[in-house]
Amino acid sequence: MDKEQFSPFKNLNKDLPAGLIVSLVAVPLCLGIALASGAPLFSGIISGIVGGIVVGMLSGSALGVSGPAAGLAVIVLTAIESLGAFDVFLLAVVIAGALQFLFGLLQGGIVAYYFPSSVIKGMLAGIGVIIFLKQIPHALGYDKDFEGSVSFVQPDGQNTLSELIHMLGAISTGPLIISAICLAILILWERPFMKKSPIFSLIQGPLVVVATGIALNLAFAKTSLNLTSDQLVSIPVASNFDEFLSFFRRPDFSAWSNPQVWITAITISVVASLETLLCLEAADKLDPHKRVSPANLELKAQGIGNFISGLIGGLPVTQVIIRSSTNIQAGGITKASAIFHGFVLLFAAIFIPNILNMVPLASLAAILLVVGYKLAKPALFKQMYSLGFSNFAPFVMTIIAIVFTDLLTGIAIGMAVAVFYILYDNYKKPFLFEKEKDGTIRLNLAQDVSFLNRANIQKALKLVPDNSKLVIDMSKTATIHPDILDVIEDFKVNSAYRDIELKIIQSDTNFEKVTCVNFFEKSLKESVS
Repeated sequence: MDKEQFSPFKNLNKDLPAGLIVSLVAVPLCLGIALASGAPLFSGIISGIVGGIVVGMLSGSALGVSGPAAGLAVIVLTAIESLGAFDVFLLAVVIAGALQFLFGLLQGGIVAYYFPSSVIKGMLAGIGVIIFLKQIPHALGYDKDFEGSVSFVQPDGQNTLSELIHMLGAISTGPLIISAICLAILILWERPFMKKSPIFSLIQGPLVVVATGIALNLAFAKTSLNLTSDQLVSIPVASNFDEFLSFFRRPDFSAWSNPQVWITAITISVVASLETLLCLEAADKLDPHKRVSPANLELKAQGIGNFISGLIGGLPVTQVIIRSSTNIQAGGITKASAIFHGFVLLFAAIFIPNILNMVPLASLAAILLVVGYKLAKPALFKQMYSLGFSNFAPFVMTIIAIVFTDLLTGIAIGMAVAVFYILYDNYKKPFLFEKEKDGTIRLNLAQDVSFLNRANIQKALKLVPDNSKLVIDMSKTATIHPDILDVIEDFKVNSAYRDIELKIIQSDTNFEKVTCVNFFEKSLKESVS
């Protein structure tokens, strides 16, 4: 792979528009997650800035975008209440960052490589379904649930599905028109004939959508279609630079001896690390160039990001799939897009918060509806089904579990189903049982034979007819559980009574435990003595 091809300086024409689109989507997500966390609204913007600039610069992920995570909102809300002050909570974030950096030094990123592809793809599709379902109310002007929510149960007392029914009594015409026009633009922008035009390939559809949303908002201002404040982006506005600086907070270091601070820090570091590694794997799956991001470096980058975010008043940072997938689908090529998105957030918060506050949530909902659909395309379900039920079942269960619980719970359920099928396949295929032309029966053991295979091997040996020849071939077996050796030893004794001529072919390599021949000799000596 040509490294020059992926130089940030050679891809600015794609990375800068992608970063701008991600920043526009990120603003309501940052604010919504801060609101759900019971934290100051600007703390969400701070963590978005840190996630973009600091983590973006240090990370090895080309397309991953970091910021506040909805999956941590409940943890943050509970922690702030239990610790009694936001400043004390910030100290826990600082410590969590240091712990994450330590995880990276200890090679903790290896955990990322133990998630089956079926579960990761299920996670992507599940997030896609959630994004799609949760953006429908925003597209229709019903904005009771915060942007960025990924949990089934919502703070407004509804859930993902009941909200779709509940919103029908509160549809707002203005946002409905805006989202419909914006969706039409995005769909049109995806048409092949549009992509052939140099002008339309240069200008990103989502940017046109945001500009259209602002224009329609201004056009509706003094009409019956006027949008309310909760239907628009609502970033805090400072009247001067000193007031802007007051939005930043410092942690209360005097609380370092509080055990609850350390418990909170450990909880945040573990959950944030796990969510980051999951999203890192997912972003790599979505990468058109199939680059592999260094997991340990990502943990270090996230650790430094959280350390700094806690120092200046921000929420915990993780890599997040909604922003990462938006970045990829907006055409981002290198991590310059993530870094630029962080600078855009900083610039907007300082200089143009009023302009940003004119962006309708309905126009952003249109962008996210397309993102959600692309993550959960019907073609993906068809592809996973073609791989067999052992891949399709974990994939579907991960989607269902994520939609009806939350991200981490859904992944855990998907992993449990995947492990079940791994064990089941291992249970079914511990050996090959075949009959040769001369009538000799051959039992070829697999490379690894565990105690889970005991019942099948016992059943197979019982089927060997009396007065026959049997070869147990362990030449390709590297590890074998002592329980299996017990079964073979018992059969060796029993075969003498059944006039079965038994031959055992040893492995050329040493078994992890003991070779069968040594095992038999040892057992014989023990029985004689």
